[in-house]
Amino acid sequence: MSNGESNKKALVVVDIQNDYFPGGRWALSHVEDAAAQAARVIERFRERGDLVVHIRHEFKDENAPFFRPGSEGAQIHPSAKNREDEPVVLKHFINSFRETELKAILDRHEINEVVVVGNMSHMCVDGMTRAAVDFGYITTVLHDACATLDLEFNGVKVPAAHVHAAFMAALSFGYAPVISTSEYLSR
Repeated sequence: MSNGESNKKALVVVDIQNDYFPGGRWALSHVEDAAAQAARVIERFRERGDLVVHIRHEFKDENAPFFRPGSEGAQIHPSAKNREDEPVVLKHFINSFRETELKAILDRHEINEVVVVGNMSHMCVDGMTRAAVDFGYITTVLHDACATLDLEFNGVKVPAAHVHAAFMAALSFGYAPVISTSEYLSR
């Protein structure tokens, strides 16, 4: 902000939920490492008294491959568990803003800058980041606090590390700074 006002920040913790962890219905590659980095950022935001908003995805369909309504797998993982005073936004779509109260929460707290961590890099993290930028929020993604999984397209197997790198590269090219957790915390 050019007139000397400081930015009001929020951490948006996207879909760090049980089904993405080993033993869950849709385990991601290196999700525990990413969640540990996210936990470091959550703690810093709490120490500073900055807003932490948790996003929790549930599909509407009981037959969904993961995040089934009301299931234990759809609950927030203990590594990123919200405190009672932290909002949890329930969503049913990839974009965390779509048909949720996320924007209203951020606006009510006069937030103009968001930091994004969570899952999956190629879906909900990507969707959240692009929408936040489109809404005018200063946005940063912490790449090592996000996880994804191996994908396949048109007979080509794409390792999770390549999926993650491709999406982080795309976001950093045109949407937001994409930095490490350590780099962010050292600022």
